[in-house]
Amino acid sequence: MRFRIVTAALLAAVVAVMPAAAQQATTQQPTRRPDIHWVPTPPAVVDAMLKLADVKPTDVVYDLGCGDGIIVATAAQKYGARAVGIDIDPQRVQEATERARKMGVSDKVKIVLGDLFEADIKDASVVTLYLLTSLNIKLMPKLQKELKPGTRVVSQSFTMGEGWPPEKTIDVQGVPVYMWTIK
Repeated sequence: MRFRIVTAALLAAVVAVMPAAAQQATTQQPTRRPDIHWVPTPPAVVDAMLKLADVKPTDVVYDLGCGDGIIVATAAQKYGARAVGIDIDPQRVQEATERARKMGVSDKVKIVLGDLFEADIKDASVVTLYLLTSLNIKLMPKLQKELKPGTRVVSQSFTMGEGWPPEKTIDVQGVPVYMWTIK
């Protein structure tokens, strides 16, 4: 009888703490103010970005500013790639983690709360972006310094500026998608 009472008390304590922990995860503030606000990437554009980058099961796809995680989850589910999403906003990290779980790819997808300008990206063979041109330009030296030759970089809507013209450009329902290869 005493065992049941202790077990019930412990269970009640754990259940009481769980909602607070879940709420804390959603109310945690970013380490700094995000550079841009999040806008979802349409599924057709996600597919086009991953096809343009020729993603294969041997690839490691990094989405810098992953938002809700649709790109990394799709890369894992549809293309068999391992994937890492990085976002500075704890709410987006929670959403991306949940998406990977719902899509059944949590074993292939890692979601990281962090600053894309400070993140370790050297393991990427594909990098996806949906940032502004000004942020892409700011990120360009990091990409060129840290990524291995042959790594593909794909950006929705925004270029790397005049200094680094894209190798390929496609249009997906009025949305431009650009690709570069690290030399």
